[in-house]
Amino acid sequence: MRCSDFLVTSDPQLLKRQEAIWELFTSECVYFLDQLMVLKEVFLVMLLNLQQKNCLSDIDSWRLFANLNELCLVSSSFLKNLLRVIKQMLEVTQGDGPTLLELLRKAFQESICPCLEKYCLNYTSALLYLYNLMPREDFRSYVKWCERSEHCRRLQLRDLLVAPLQRLTRYPLLLRNVAKKSPSAEETRGLLSIAEQVDVSICDLEGKVKWLDNYRKVKQLRDALVWIPVWERDKRTLIPESLKHLLKAVTLENLISHRSLLHEGRLVLTENTKQIDVYLFLFDEFLLITKIKRNKKQNTLRLQQNQELDQLLKEGCTFTVLDQPISLDRLQLRNIDQLNASTSGLPNSFIIMHHNRYQQCIGAFILQATSESAKREWMSKIEGASTALLKLDSQPPPVKSSSLWLESSQI
Repeated sequence: MRCSDFLVTSDPQLLKRQEAIWELFTSECVYFLDQLMVLKEVFLVMLLNLQQKNCLSDIDSWRLFANLNELCLVSSSFLKNLLRVIKQMLEVTQGDGPTLLELLRKAFQESICPCLEKYCLNYTSALLYLYNLMPREDFRSYVKWCERSEHCRRLQLRDLLVAPLQRLTRYPLLLRNVAKKSPSAEETRGLLSIAEQVDVSICDLEGKVKWLDNYRKVKQLRDALVWIPVWERDKRTLIPESLKHLLKAVTLENLISHRSLLHEGRLVLTENTKQIDVYLFLFDEFLLITKIKRNKKQNTLRLQQNQELDQLLKEGCTFTVLDQPISLDRLQLRNIDQLNASTSGLPNSFIIMHHNRYQQCIGAFILQATSESAKREWMSKIEGASTALLKLDSQPPPVKSSSLWLESSQI
């Protein structure tokens, strides 16, 4: 069916409605044929064929492509049903099939949104899995060979993997466009209701994706953090070897188990007369300043923020916590302006001051970012997290057993 076959009415209002429906249909065709089917026939089928010949047999196709087959079936079924409704509207075929509104409501509630949600929840881990596989020569050859296919149209595997996410975010726009052109008030309300439901689904999905990403990172980070005993952290503290067993070890590994990781990244710490690379982790209640310890000499190439942490964890690096966790309600920021930064030779720097319960400064850290914008981002994130924690603390606290409270060792 061509567009000219569809647009046969002389009524301007109906013509605009048909144009909007046609845009929904044709854009779904492009999504199905040029993106989903290319992912399936060019990449997934090829991978499965290679695995039947004992090549790349250790690659988990689900971790890369998730429920791609289900996505193809859902999109294909939606196209067939939508085309059937279009033909009924044009009276090309007869039948008591569903109306446009009934079709869209059922499709988005029962198949499109649930199926896309399943795919999107796997997308972050799929990208990380792809990133970890690319250094392998055999896998890289497979990807490059597939990407040379004329069906890819110069799109890379990463470009195609993100297509379902982009399609999900476009559905509300297409539905609202059809609703705006609809002559029926009832159909308009129904279509707007469907668009709002898709918007809610997207918002819920964003929260789930962030939660899963945070859970994965915190779980990996918990095993990579190294907490130095007090007698090693403070050289003034002398504990005889025979008495160290009396100092009950606190399981600080569980300190981050139920926390939200808000921001992380590499900075430079000015310590005495030298500068050392540190990695900061901003949680919802405290800040950790750590020193990276590599198991072996590794590439020091600067990666994007999220990729760098994933790469460090993959390499088996550990993060030694310097000093102690800095509670956000006992932290103060001091910006180093350009004049003081130039005179002290510390561009893009700021100071973190750690106070005890008596407002005494028990620690100060001069941190240097790679750029002025990176510095502003760090300061903004820390200030925002501190404000959120103070608002939370202003609420009536739950009753806790006094045995659960641990005071700072430096108070």
